[in-house]
Amino acid sequence: MSPELQKYIEEHIDSEPEYLYRLERATNIHLINGRMCSGHLQGRLLKMLVSMIRPKDVLELGTFSGYSALCIAEALEEDGRIHTVEADDELEDFIRHALDTSPHGHKVRLHIADALRFARESEPESFDLVFMDADKRHYADYYEACLPLLRPGGYIIADNTLWDGHVVEPDHFNDRQTAGIRLFNDIVAADPRVGKVIIPLRDGLTLIRKLNTGAAR
Repeated sequence: MSPELQKYIEEHIDSEPEYLYRLERATNIHLINGRMCSGHLQGRLLKMLVSMIRPKDVLELGTFSGYSALCIAEALEEDGRIHTVEADDELEDFIRHALDTSPHGHKVRLHIADALRFARESEPESFDLVFMDADKRHYADYYEACLPLLRPGGYIIADNTLWDGHVVEPDHFNDRQTAGIRLFNDIVAADPRVGKVIIPLRDGLTLIRKLNTGAAR
């Protein structure tokens, strides 16, 4: 997407709340790999999807600066909760400041922990929505751990599933992260327990719905 088209889109969608604008700037100024922040367009899409799905209990694997967690929290009802899991304890102070300065931070529960361990230790069918944005090398493991956590009809939203287009360049990109994304995509594509679609937005966003059938568990 060209910068001009990106600018045009952002001028024709809901505006980015001021506290999120400040958070995105702080993320890019103070943190390494600031481009991992969801940003205006993806953030408004997350809010829209959450408003449509209307979950009560949400799990996020990979908090980073807290931007996506706050976009999700913005769309939750007052009694809704998002549990967000971040492995890097050096980000904790930054994240907590972001939560404390947001009008929706009280809906977010931050866990400094290993994402896969947290998922494996959670109760089955305890979430309506999972947003997956942690270590790409373990996406397939996250998926198998998270699917049982979803109530029937629940959703997984997985970020970065096109990985800068590297998923279709096996001759040039065979690193573990790219291999992890490819494996995840192949597993989801072949899984009859779920419906799925890939949205080619930014780095790729996959929507997965756990089917309410005997095949789903």
